[in-house]
Amino acid sequence: MKKTYPLKVAGVSRELPIIPISETLSIASFVILGDTELICAAAPKIIEKLPEIDVIVTAEAKGIPLAFEISRLMKMPKFFVARKSVKAYMNDPVIDAVQSITTTDKQLLCLDADDAASIRGKRVAIIDDVISTGESIEAIERLVKAVGGIVTVKAAILAEGDAALREDILFLEALPLFPTEK
Repeated sequence: MKKTYPLKVAGVSRELPIIPISETLSIASFVILGDTELICAAAPKIIEKLPEIDVIVTAEAKGIPLAFEISRLMKMPKFFVARKSVKAYMNDPVIDAVQSITTTDKQLLCLDADDAASIRGKRVAIIDDVISTGESIEAIERLVKAVGGIVTVKAAILAEGDAALREDILFLEALPLFPTEK
């Protein structure tokens, strides 16, 4: 029988499968892609906690639906996505590299020069689904600062493991890490 972790966030309950990601560490797999109910419940709760912001930046891909819903509710005309690779249509991209807990190799995070210009001088909320090691959010923060944006908040639905102890992030619920069973 597969082990699960019961999660309740923003009034929505989910049973998250516990997945090994190394010989010693397992995570409760939280995937918001396609989970309209959870996204629509969590977005207003995050908005209640946000300071004043001008724009939202998220990483490709799992933070996109949450960033969309927050920007829609806040009546922002657009949000910005740090892509995981340089695309042919990108004009003079700004790039940073990141190694997150759920990826095996380093990944790039890229902002198009036009997006970078739109972020410059603005108060930025970095939005993601889960903050764990903080590597992804810190790479986005470096990108935002490199293009002249002002990071005012880093927010997620969940803070995983020790991230829940951080005072520099905003989140709705804590999510534990698990030892891998042998």
